[in-house]
Amino acid sequence: MKNPEYIKAFGENLRKLRTEKGWSQQQLADTANVPKITIQRIELAKSSATIDMAVSIASALEIEVRKLLEF
Repeated sequence: MKNPEYIKAFGENLRKLRTEKGWSQQQLADTANVPKITIQRIELAKSSATIDMAVSIASALEIEVRKLLEF
């Protein structure tokens, strides 16, 4: 995996943004229309988000995509 420190930071930031909204991983997954396991894997830095996935997640959280990269 390339750039594991950024993948970890992205996942930690996603978790922070999700919990600030008071959502579970399942709520985010349902709203973003992605599998819950995908959210889990991103937050645990087991996989990285694609651009398409980041757009869906940001839209679900009602934030700009760049917020996901502010870590």
